[in-house]
Amino acid sequence: QMRMEEGYENTLYIHVALVPILDVTQEMKTKPLQHSVNELRRIGIQPDIIVARSTNMIDTETLQKIALFGTIPENAVFCAYNVESVYQVPLILDKQGMGDFVCQRLGFNCPNRDYREWQSFVDATINPLYEVKIALVGKYSGLTDCYVSMSESLKHGGAACRTKVNITYIEAEKFEKNPASVNELANFDGIFIPYGFGSRGTEGKITAIKYARENNKPFLGICYGLQLATIEFARNVCNLKDANSTEINPKTPYPVVDIIPQQKDKEHKDVKTCIGTHKIQLQSNTIIYNLYQQEEIMERHRHRFEINPDYIEILSKNGLVFSGKSASSTRIEAIELPDKYFYLATQFHGEFKSRLGNPSPAFKGFIQACKDKKIDKPKPTFT
Repeated sequence: QMRMEEGYENTLYIHVALVPILDVTQEMKTKPLQHSVNELRRIGIQPDIIVARSTNMIDTETLQKIALFGTIPENAVFCAYNVESVYQVPLILDKQGMGDFVCQRLGFNCPNRDYREWQSFVDATINPLYEVKIALVGKYSGLTDCYVSMSESLKHGGAACRTKVNITYIEAEKFEKNPASVNELANFDGIFIPYGFGSRGTEGKITAIKYARENNKPFLGICYGLQLATIEFARNVCNLKDANSTEINPKTPYPVVDIIPQQKDKEHKDVKTCIGTHKIQLQSNTIIYNLYQQEEIMERHRHRFEINPDYIEILSKNGLVFSGKSASSTRIEAIELPDKYFYLATQFHGEFKSRLGNPSPAFKGFIQACKDKKIDKPKPTFT
């Protein structure tokens, strides 16, 4: 449909297919690739480029066979072989001539492609000067792909600091079943609490947040992480012992986290999610302001529950700083504890915009703090 609508000269089909290598003979088998190309043809798609996915670089004979059975020229066959970092893949494909082929095929005039900046970021990823260990405490720790955007954002921040980021995924319920096991967090340089929903694992996450606050471990929370950090502070610093979110306990006497105020009078099925990009105002002389170096930012969101404005006064009196607010000042966007080495949580999802070479400031600041504290540097100011 796209080719019919946009025309041959404006569309390019790239097919990535497996070329397994037999362990005993080290023979490269192209049959799986041939079958997948045939399946594409059956639905009317002829690949313009074929990328062989293999453990090692394919040999000339295999390349020729792929071109023959794929009915494409040999200079349209490339190989994405195993490398240490996924960010090396564009470099190895361009080295094989894929960039030139794409430009020629689509009529682009790109005579001076410069990968030096990208190469420098890749080098920082695979040849770091420092190394940190991050504990990611969540409820989907057995399915690490659930956190892939956050994991990659931590690595983006690491590359900017020339720091290798080793992430250990810890099941939050572990700390509920065995509270003493939270002490294993002493072995990590930073504690990260990701997004989530529902009640399962929340008490374990809150336990981890409390450990970070009381032991001055660099801490970053995202979305649900901000909400649970607020609950932990309300319970253990403000003495609101049964404070909670109405998402977890609708009958909590201290609903410090509640449904979006504008949606409160609606039936649950009609309650809408705050989603998309929204404007955020940052308070000067705060961690998050120093990270972004501007008073107004645009970040993406996806949540239904927020900090209850009725509790902002008591939380503030006890030291919690609300350093980011929505443009209308109705939604809390960031909280922090200035007396800690690094303690920050955001309602927005900085990972959605994070890229290698342009990391989310919150993620970069977190990794920098983890690295600096590990090597006993003074508390970072990010200026």
